[in-house]
Formats: sequence, C-alpha cells, structure tokens
Amino acid sequence: MKIEQYISQLLYRYQCVTVPGFGAFLTEIQSAQLVENTHSFYPPKKLVSFNINLKNNDGLLANHVAQSEKIPYDIAVNAIENQVINWKNKLDDFGGIILKNIGEITLNDTKNLVFQPYNQFNYLTNSFGFSSYVSPVIKREVLLQLEEKNSAQTADYSISNRKNSYNYLKFAAVFAIGLGVLGSVGYKFYENKIATETLLVQTNVQKQVDKKIQEATFFISTPIPAVTLTVKSDKLPYHVVAGAFRQEENAEKIYIELLKLGYPARRLPKSKNGLYPVLYESFSSYSEAQKTMNSIKKSHNPDAWLLIEVL
Repeated sequence: MKIEQYISQLLYRYQCVTVPGFGAFLTEIQSAQLVENTHSFYPPKKLVSFNINLKNNDGLLANHVAQSEKIPYDIAVNAIENQVINWKNKLDDFGGIILKNIGEITLNDTKNLVFQPYNQFNYLTNSFGFSSYVSPVIKREVLLQLEEKNSAQTADYSISNRKNSYNYLKFAAVFAIGLGVLGSVGYKFYENKIATETLLVQTNVQKQVDKKIQEATFFISTPIPAVTLTVKSDKLPYHVVAGAFRQEENAEKIYIELLKLGYPARRLPKSKNGLYPVLYESFSSYSEAQKTMNSIKKSHNPDAWLLIEVL
C-alpha cells in the first residue's frame, strides 16, 4: 500500500502529519509574494518541511488510512509500518525516495535525511485556483519627455522674443502658464485612465478566480469531512511528554516527581489505547514546545517526545 496519497490528503487540512517510525511532515503558511525585478506576483501557499524527530503514532494517519481503505485500525498501522520499512530499504539501496506531490527524501554523506519539497504544489486550500502572475510594466516616460520638450520650447520662445513689447511679453507668459496647466491636466488624465484600466483588469481577474474557487473540486477518493481549526490564545495543543503508562498509579507517581523537580507537569485523560500520558509542560506554539523538548532530552529524559493535540 502506498501511503503518500493519504499523507498528501491530510496536508490540506492539518499542520502536522506524522508517519510512525519515520518522521513528520509539517506545514507553514507563507504570505503572498511580489518579486519587483521580474514584476511577478505569487499567491499564499503552504510550505512543507520534514522533522525526523517526530516519530510517535498520533493516530491521525492510521485512522485516515483505515477509513479510506475500510480496514481495521490495527491493519492500517501494520500497513504503514511495512511502507516505512520499504522506504528505509530504498534509502539504503538507492540513496533516496520520491513521495508523489510531497517531495524527495535523500541520504547525505553523513547518513542524515534531507527533504526537498515540491514547491510548485500548494496545499493551502484558500489559494486554490490562484497562480503566479507577471504584470506588464506601465511606461510613462513618453508623456514626461513631451512635457520637458514643451517647457524647453517655451523657454526658447521667450528668450528669442525679449525685445518685443511689454504687452506681448504678458501675453506670452499667460500662454506659457496656460500650456503648463494643460500639460498637468493631461498628465493627471493619463494617470486616472491608467488607474481605471488597471482596476478593471484586476476586477475581471478576481471574478474569474472566484468562479474557479466556487467550481473547484478536490479529486480525493475518500475525502475527510471538513474540519475548522480555530487557534485561541488559551489553547495549549503542543505537549512535551514524559511517558504514557498502562497503570494509573505509575502515571501519578511520575507526575508527582515532576512537580517536585519544578516542572509545570500535567496529566491527560486516559487515551483510547488505554494509556495515561504524563506531560512536562504544554505550549501554544510548536517552536516553544520543540525547544523545551530538546532541552529536557539533554538534561533529564532522552526519551521525552512531542505530542500535538488536534483541537
């Protein structure tokens, strides 16, 4: 069973998709970009990265495979384990694997995994139908040169006719001022015309994009029901785990020890696998949780790991 398609489906909806025993694929939203020297516009997108340290089974991928294939959860877990073994064998034999629509993973000289994502593939559903766009350059030099030429001609005309009568000079001055005003009005009219045409083009493009988004359909064989994720400041979905225990008294014992050591320890309710998780601490951001986990691994518990709770 190839699980790449199921990983790809989950990346549309989740920030982290963990492959048990192998690593986790993480997504981060990148804002729209403008490259000035090429006049190119790029829509917002999800950047995909890979973290080899997140290997514990959080149940997300296995549950999705089980629902999609209509098989028991345990069989789905075994299928994922077999796929991971196959990937590792290919890495040892050929030095790399290709995951369709996700990216390429290779082994470097130090036998570490290097992930190269397919940046042309966008997992941000809000940007579906958008593509990069190159804007033509608006040239205004011709009108500016015409104004400069008119000004120079007016100046030459005034110099060559200094000996004329005072009334004639006044008439020439009024004429020059009127010509400058007309030039300014003409330039302002040109700018307004360009702005109006640009607005019309942008409006038409936006209408076409909205139409594409309304008609868009993701071709996923067994789509997952829509999930709305709301991030709130009081939610702490990233947990640094000290351990998960079959016996509740063991979990309580470790919990008390962590409190004595000064950690803001917590206990989670019994999981669906019958385990009692004990936490060092919980965080609202992934980066803070990752930093704390690395510190705990060095100073207290090398087996500490990170649990990401889907809110």
